[in-house]
Amino acid sequence: MSRFFAGGDSSSESSSSDEEELYSDPEAQKEDEESEEDSDEEEEDEESSSDEEGGKGGVSKFLRDQESSEESEDEDKVTVVKSAKDKRLEELEGVVKLIDNARRINDWSTISTEFDKLNRQIVKMAAQEKVPKIYIKTIAELEDFMNDTIAAQKVSTKKLNATNARGLNAMKQKIKRNNREYTTEIEKYRADKEDYMMSEEEEEVQPVEKVKKPKAVYTEGVEGVDDGGGWGIVGTDGKAVPYTPEKILSNLRSIVESRGKKNTDRAEQIRVMEKLLEVAVTPYQNIRVLLTLISTRFDLTTSSSTNYMSQEQWKSAEHEFGTLLGMLEANRNLVVVENAEEWEDVEKPPQPAADELFKIPGSIVSIAERLDDELTRSLQHVDPHTAEYIERLSDEQALYNNILRALLYVENLQTIEKLETPQDAANRIVMRRLEHVYFKPSQVVSILEETAWKSIPAELDSKITARSGPQDIATLVQVLSTYLFKNSIDIIRARAYLCQVYYFALHDQYYRARDMLLMSHLQETITNFNISTQILFNRTLVQVGLCAFRASLVYEAQNTLQEICGSGRQKELLAQGVQLQRYSQVTPEQEKLERQRQLPFHMHINLDLLECVYLTCSMLLEVPLLAQTGSSPDIKKRVISKTYRRLLEFHERQIFTGPPENTRDHVMQASRALAAGEWKKAADLICSIKVWELMARSEQIKKMLSEQIQEEGLRTYLFTYAPFYDTLSVNTLAGMFDLTERKVAAVVSKMISHEELAAALDQVNSAIIFRKGVELSRLQSLALTLSDKASGLIESNERVLEQRTQGTANAFERQGGQGGRGGRGGRGGRGGQRGDRGGSRTRGGQQFGGGALGGAIKV
Repeated sequence: MSRFFAGGDSSSESSSSDEEELYSDPEAQKEDEESEEDSDEEEEDEESSSDEEGGKGGVSKFLRDQESSEESEDEDKVTVVKSAKDKRLEELEGVVKLIDNARRINDWSTISTEFDKLNRQIVKMAAQEKVPKIYIKTIAELEDFMNDTIAAQKVSTKKLNATNARGLNAMKQKIKRNNREYTTEIEKYRADKEDYMMSEEEEEVQPVEKVKKPKAVYTEGVEGVDDGGGWGIVGTDGKAVPYTPEKILSNLRSIVESRGKKNTDRAEQIRVMEKLLEVAVTPYQNIRVLLTLISTRFDLTTSSSTNYMSQEQWKSAEHEFGTLLGMLEANRNLVVVENAEEWEDVEKPPQPAADELFKIPGSIVSIAERLDDELTRSLQHVDPHTAEYIERLSDEQALYNNILRALLYVENLQTIEKLETPQDAANRIVMRRLEHVYFKPSQVVSILEETAWKSIPAELDSKITARSGPQDIATLVQVLSTYLFKNSIDIIRARAYLCQVYYFALHDQYYRARDMLLMSHLQETITNFNISTQILFNRTLVQVGLCAFRASLVYEAQNTLQEICGSGRQKELLAQGVQLQRYSQVTPEQEKLERQRQLPFHMHINLDLLECVYLTCSMLLEVPLLAQTGSSPDIKKRVISKTYRRLLEFHERQIFTGPPENTRDHVMQASRALAAGEWKKAADLICSIKVWELMARSEQIKKMLSEQIQEEGLRTYLFTYAPFYDTLSVNTLAGMFDLTERKVAAVVSKMISHEELAAALDQVNSAIIFRKGVELSRLQSLALTLSDKASGLIESNERVLEQRTQGTANAFERQGGQGGRGGRGGRGGRGGQRGDRGGSRTRGGQQFGGGALGGAIKV
């Protein structure tokens, strides 16, 4: 409604409004009408409007009088207006009250939550006004209450629940870090609590200003702050801030506190610390910056998509680690240990005396281990058939130098009685050194050791492996392993033992490696160790089998390799690849863990060579055995290698067999030739396998295989054709298999002594006389076979019954001690008396008849 119709308090007001409307500009009047239409409804209700007709003026006057009376009553009431400061103070007191209530019921979870809320309010208040004294009182009392609670928990048998314990542990760190900023005020409060709280003027407490992350902006002409290309570091005020030695510790603290937080630019932190390292002047500052810088470089891996350190970052960390070790060697009064307390005063750096030991928190061993792990992870992801892998592998020498240098530093710490350095640190670094040595040939290890000692200052020496000690690598491995045997337990000791066995097997010391492996009894307890140790055990077992093969011990080699190669999972067991089965239920997390356990390519054992050795040994054992069981049906059939038998049966089912293309084809065709008596063809097929060139002394290996094939060919021929001979000349056999008569006589004598051949050796006439046994008919052979199968069925049934009735040995016992399986009565109800051996046995209560099959096989 237009103001032209609005009723006033007097006629003068109405007349003045009439004049204003009459003399107003039409455009202004239009604007007034639009503004009145857009006004809020509440404003229209508050205004008293009059009707267009003049007869309603009395009612409007009455309503105005009532409204004015209500306004006068509201003016009599006092309206309290609180400032923002008072509101914040009330909120603060409310939080303090909640903390006090939680203290009364010992609720540390609530205390931790409210304490965080309290500090957030203080941050807002401290920026504009003084810190309230009630806050100083609260944090001082909280610290005292926390100390009392911790002291009570040490002597009390009733412990806090898990939630309160987590809250208490969190408050330890929060109170310690927070109260450090208000130390002066807390001391004043504790000196005189009443006077401190009653004082009218509150002294302004300036908390320690946290170092904010500087921004890099373009600065021109600022001396000392140029970061290359005109870029420099500036503070919050926009002015360039040069790095100074006095601010190093505070900058480091801000970087450490930001670790693990989201949206943290670690690359920027690394650049800042590199600048801090340039301006550091004291050894303490250099050591602190280096420790933090190396750790931050390792943090880059967690945020990287490749999950391993780049070569540039790794080399930088390795170089800084070497610098750190050199700094510690030059300043013996500064030691880096794990159990040290951090220096809290960032403004005043420590000033230790020349003969005083000052501890710096950190771990030299952990840095060396992390460098080793990152190099291994990098080698896992690089293609081994490229030049990049070779270049990356060359960094192992620098890593080994630092591992040896770190070992010397740990040995020096152990000589200081005050430090009480744990033995575990030395064991870990010695184990890392041994793991870089055990799988390499002695020539490579010699170069590795020689280069490492040249890079270390001449005044440093080791008590475990002295610089002037013997240069024999076997002695080095034995010394390192013996040190770990004496000073370590469980996993490290087992790994050291396996490393030594692996080294002996790699260098053709079979009997020594075999004896050590058997005496360790690790094959009985290896399942209790972690997966990496089980992988090392499998690698050691395979290497012992290969060593036995090189020593011409075919049976021992096949027996050792049977467990690994017979499973068909060589890649997984040796951590040289992941074989995904067709119906496997492997989760992505399990597959990721499996890939992380893979060994670098230069540590692999050639799987083609391993398969070739296993199949060749199986051929030399299985072919004579097949011939023996085929000619003598009364001999119980046994299988040495199921894998070989399966491959041989598959090959025999082939309608057409072409020339051999791979290792399996060569071995299978050689097996058929050997079974047919064609030992030369078998030897040619085996020796033509190209994988033998990967072994040392390959020509000697081929010669050994030819001799073995000749002997096994002779054994196969005798097993196959013995029933058709009465006598056989030794000279004839020697000519057939290109062996000396003495060798043939030795083989035949061995077969006779082992009761494999029913014959006698006539040394006068140089002949073999065969004894004819009872020849069984076809029906008799089948009856014996049926009898063997029935006996096996009964034995398996007995074993199943024993497994199901464990703990109920007397369940089938009858009264009088007879029957069933009870007591000493024997099996199957033969529970009668055993005193009279000549008389008949008393039958038990229950007998196993076996039905028609049982009646058929009874004698």
